[in-house]
Amino acid sequence: MQDQLNLVFAALADPTRRAMLARLSEGEANVSDLAQPFLKTMSLPAVTKHLKVLENAGLVSKGRNAQWRPCTLNVEPLRDAVDWMEQYRIAWEDKLDRLDAYLKSKTQGTHHGRKKQN
Repeated sequence: MQDQLNLVFAALADPTRRAMLARLSEGEANVSDLAQPFLKTMSLPAVTKHLKVLENAGLVSKGRNAQWRPCTLNVEPLRDAVDWMEQYRIAWEDKLDRLDAYLKSKTQGTHHGRKKQN
């Protein structure tokens, strides 16, 4: 699981790959369609390397339909990453709630840093 998460987070670290995933979230696309927005700034082989990283992370599946190479988004690795992050979100929210309660207890009865006088 940890090795798979490493691959997923490494794949998500790149904005080109995130853009490809965003496109695939709209539906299946072939390699040419996925490459099109990036061909002004990178070569087709560079784009296919990005796709390979996404495939190795399990985020994209590439099929074969004659000459057409349809790519689809696999959401399960994203769910695994969200589940992993969720445990830390819960822990941090708990810590922040306790900090908030502590700060409120320390500032009760004070106004602009000075204690209220009776």
